[in-house]
Amino acid sequence: MNQAIETKHRQILYKIAHRAMIERGLLPDFSSEVINEMEKIPGPAKRGNTAIRNQRKLLWCSIDNDDSRDLDQLTTAEAMDNGFVKIFIAIADVDALVKKMSAIDKHAGHNTTSVYTSGGIFPMLPEKLSTNYTSLNLNSERLSIVVEMIIDSDGALKSYDIYRSLVFNYAKLAYNSVAQWLEGKGPMPEAMASVKGLAENIRIQKTISEKMRTLRYLHGALDLETIEANFIFSGDSLQSIEAQKGNEAKEIIQDFMIAANGATARFLEDKKIPSIRRVVRTPKRWDRIVEVAAEHKFKLPIQPDSKELDKFLTYARANFTESFPDISLAIIKLLGSGEYVIELPGADSGGHFGLAVKDYSHSTAPNRRYPDLVTQRLLKAAISGNSQPYSVEDLQELAVHCTELEDAARKVERQVQKSAAAMLLESRIGEQFDAIVTGVSDKGTWVRLLNPPVEGRLMHGLEGIDIGNKIRVQLMDTNVEKGFIDFKRIG
Repeated sequence: MNQAIETKHRQILYKIAHRAMIERGLLPDFSSEVINEMEKIPGPAKRGNTAIRNQRKLLWCSIDNDDSRDLDQLTTAEAMDNGFVKIFIAIADVDALVKKMSAIDKHAGHNTTSVYTSGGIFPMLPEKLSTNYTSLNLNSERLSIVVEMIIDSDGALKSYDIYRSLVFNYAKLAYNSVAQWLEGKGPMPEAMASVKGLAENIRIQKTISEKMRTLRYLHGALDLETIEANFIFSGDSLQSIEAQKGNEAKEIIQDFMIAANGATARFLEDKKIPSIRRVVRTPKRWDRIVEVAAEHKFKLPIQPDSKELDKFLTYARANFTESFPDISLAIIKLLGSGEYVIELPGADSGGHFGLAVKDYSHSTAPNRRYPDLVTQRLLKAAISGNSQPYSVEDLQELAVHCTELEDAARKVERQVQKSAAAMLLESRIGEQFDAIVTGVSDKGTWVRLLNPPVEGRLMHGLEGIDIGNKIRVQLMDTNVEKGFIDFKRIG
């Protein structure tokens, strides 16, 4: 590939993403009304109301991706005398500046999510908000919704409270460096070392998150591990793809966010307020999951059972270490994607199969996801005792719309990811790779290479294969503009 094209990689991918968003009904650009409205916002929201607590002295920190600028959550923890732990999760108060039915809110409500592509980020909110005024930034005080929970020594939730509060971010930490330190593979991050007591606080968070996770697994949560493709750029030139796995720092935040989402759902239920929840009711293709387990010498029941599925995953992690991420990927594909539904007080939406939690809302990322902003408005009204901002009919329409548009956004992300992968693979046509089958439907059959972690379409040799099968493939063709990567089966 010549140098002139290489320096334009990111620009090419940005144009592909921009076009793909329009084709799928998303808005890649902010309107003049949104821009004008943004210019009238003078800065971060002030505390003002004395009913809002002041918790700036708590040892708050953020742990996120290395390059994250839209910080939605801060966490901290306190060990209690009886062996219990009190954890605090602060969620950015986006609603304080983004008012319902404003131009900014309408744009966010249309797209329903930020779209993250290798060509660039298309934020749900203007960046001056999401990365500044409503972001829980380092060395800044911000309004937030705090979920406070007391967790016992077994990892069980004993009590919780939700309220508005002013918070302060003392350290901006990154998953990878924190994980390296926690796992004894790297030094303590400088940002952590510079804040007295923070290292011990992070260790408390890690210990209690492990107990919460263990209890979730006992209740049937799935211990999945997936590999994400991370595209490495040098300036605007695409250089390589790296496989990105989970780590201990990510698990702390995942465990805390699952707990916070559960608490917000229960809080609204207790207040007799309808809510939007994200659920995977039952696996889409349990029959094939049973077959995948059988191929690895494990017997699953005929009827869906999350506890038994997790036993298989535990067995597979121990006995098929190298291929476990591929087994996880197959299970994820076979479980099917979740959807947003309305939970009416006293009703049962079915809970989240993969997380083994009955009460599960989306509330912890209001800068990035619109259902979280909607939930935040419901919470604030419940806290203050004000009338609810959404009717049941409003929420039902939002649930359908958010499911559809979030699905469209994920398709854009996958399309651009495939375009980026096609850029890197176009010089390797004719080479052979090991792959795992990731999708089989009337629309086609898809495979993901084991190295590099790239997904493409299987054009020849489709007979007798299903999701989870490992096969050998040869790269036939690539198309960067369309994001096509075509393979044929070998042998």
